[in-house]
Amino acid sequence: MTRRFRAPGRVNLIGEHTDYNGGYVFPAAIHLATYVTVTPRTDGRLRASSSSFPETLDTAIDDLKPAGNWTDFVAGVAAQLRITEGADLAITTDIPIGGGLSSSAALAVATALALGAGNRPRAEIARLCQRAENEFTGMQCGIMDPFTSCLGEEGHALRIDCRDLTYKAIRVPDSIRLVIANTMVKHELAASAYNARRAACESAAARLGVPFLRDVGYSTLMGDELRCARHVITENARVLGFEAALLAGDLAQAGRLMYESHASLRSDFEVSCRELDTMVDIARDLPGVYGARMTGGGFGGCTINLVAASETYQVVHQLSHRYEAATGIIPQVYVCTPAAGASEVTE
Repeated sequence: MTRRFRAPGRVNLIGEHTDYNGGYVFPAAIHLATYVTVTPRTDGRLRASSSSFPETLDTAIDDLKPAGNWTDFVAGVAAQLRITEGADLAITTDIPIGGGLSSSAALAVATALALGAGNRPRAEIARLCQRAENEFTGMQCGIMDPFTSCLGEEGHALRIDCRDLTYKAIRVPDSIRLVIANTMVKHELAASAYNARRAACESAAARLGVPFLRDVGYSTLMGDELRCARHVITENARVLGFEAALLAGDLAQAGRLMYESHASLRSDFEVSCRELDTMVDIARDLPGVYGARMTGGGFGGCTINLVAASETYQVVHQLSHRYEAATGIIPQVYVCTPAAGASEVTE
């Protein structure tokens, strides 16, 4: 019997490069999603095709190994699940690839559900998908993306403690919209630089004698050589401050923390780029924008903008128009509200 599953992308409102440091993050699942249609096979083969890529997967389930392309996410999940039956997978997505909205985690989560993981606890599925990406693709990603794709709640963002995976669902006020602006660039060094930043954080934690940078106090840091640690420590504080501001209805303060986050990612963690900085600078001058920052791993991709619902149309128009005028690139801009996590599509 053919079945269909969806897993949403995510946007991180604040808390970047903190998840693999045992810290706090504040993401929300979004309506953009990846869909996997699965048909069982009886010949012990796993086949997968995607409308977004030319490569296909066609392999025996007892011979799963990396191929160096998008199919590694599928094969990696299948290997983690130790599947015993074959399947045909047909994959589509409306998440922009390489935009920092977690298209890879959505693919992994939707694949896991399609291959029979639906009866497992959602946090376990998230861990499984993280391991699949780490081991099969070489990207040393944290837990935030698959966790949000699995456990997102409609109308809410999740404040996640990435050390123990406890979380709170925090309602996003109806008076605001999440406006995602895709710069339409993704620089070549993104994957290698991400892994390098993670290694630098692990090295800094070891030098400071703690398991995670989350355990370091700001007063401990000295000198420019630990700027990566300074970002992580101050970013964790910003996440908690953002939560408090949102609960208090202080959107101006929430927005200020987003701008501070972007400045830290640009100057201390050094993962921004000209296009991301341009998009944030444009947003800063627009009426109705409370705050803006890059979202995702960096070196291109998207910004997230916290926008008054009544000003959304004008903000979308001005972001698009001014960014194109400044860069010559036509961006994609999406208006989102927080969505539910992964599920089977039954209608």
